[in-house]
Amino acid sequence: MNNTKAGLLNRPAPSVSRSSSGASKTASFVIPAPKEKIEMYSPAFYAACTAGGTLSCGLTHTAVTPLDLVKCNMQIDPAKYKSITSGFGVLLKEQGLKGFFRGWVPTLFGYSAQGACKFGFYEFFKKYYSDIAGPEYAAKYKTLIYLAGSASAELIADVALCPMEAVKVRVQTQPGFARGLGDGLPKFLKSDGVSGLYKGLVPLWGRQIPYTMMKFASFETIVEMLYKYAIPTPKEQCSKSLQLGVSFAGGYVAGVFCAVVSHPADNLVSFLNNAKGASVGDAVKKMGLWGLCTRGLPLRIVMIGTLTGAQWGIYDAFKVFVGL
Repeated sequence: MNNTKAGLLNRPAPSVSRSSSGASKTASFVIPAPKEKIEMYSPAFYAACTAGGTLSCGLTHTAVTPLDLVKCNMQIDPAKYKSITSGFGVLLKEQGLKGFFRGWVPTLFGYSAQGACKFGFYEFFKKYYSDIAGPEYAAKYKTLIYLAGSASAELIADVALCPMEAVKVRVQTQPGFARGLGDGLPKFLKSDGVSGLYKGLVPLWGRQIPYTMMKFASFETIVEMLYKYAIPTPKEQCSKSLQLGVSFAGGYVAGVFCAVVSHPADNLVSFLNNAKGASVGDAVKKMGLWGLCTRGLPLRIVMIGTLTGAQWGIYDAFKVFVGL
């Protein structure tokens, strides 16, 4: 199911989830595609990619809110939240089950906006850079085009995400600050101002741009290697459920790489949004370089791996559903 992987240029690809007249009626995972196909690079095409990105990022990040909540608190207060299991135990004792989803509304809004921009603008910039390069160089340097397109898209996506990320971190890491977005945003604006919402933008770029570049580029390679070395059957002959599993596995492994390369900046984002008036230098001084690279990393690997795998599956399925 790697037809929606980042490496497709100038041609629509068939999806493993599409139902065709010759498909087996016993397929375990079938998403019927509409008869009317969307023209590549038309306004409807970009709208579909934008909507698919909204769903894939918004739903998955909201679903892992408990993991994100523990991860943020481990980054901010490692003395109290010593490990993943103890972190969940502390939250359960102090806030109950309801506390595990604290901050889910800004998470949903923020990552829905980010996903819309990430996938929509990625398709736009991929086509734009390919046209500039021309067919010969676009094919020869396709990986560079994928990297440039994903970086450009994420630059815009993080501007959309940053305000909600700032409120989310403050709500999740400062008990009693606010219940959620409704009361958290006004309190944040009152204490930090509008500029405070974007205090973490540069570290966010530092986290998300390498993450997104790794997400698209490594997914391509991993899925290709899985079909080449791990699965004896050609991809076209694999069942839809198997192709879906390969897509998820490729996304999960890619997510592990994404988590590692972007984790220092993730710690900076959490630190800056939690402490009023704090700087990058303050974060480095307090956490140290080793702490920036490792604090909360195991949990984030689990979280980002799951997110990335699920996002490819949802995005794939949605594009098939609307006719791509």
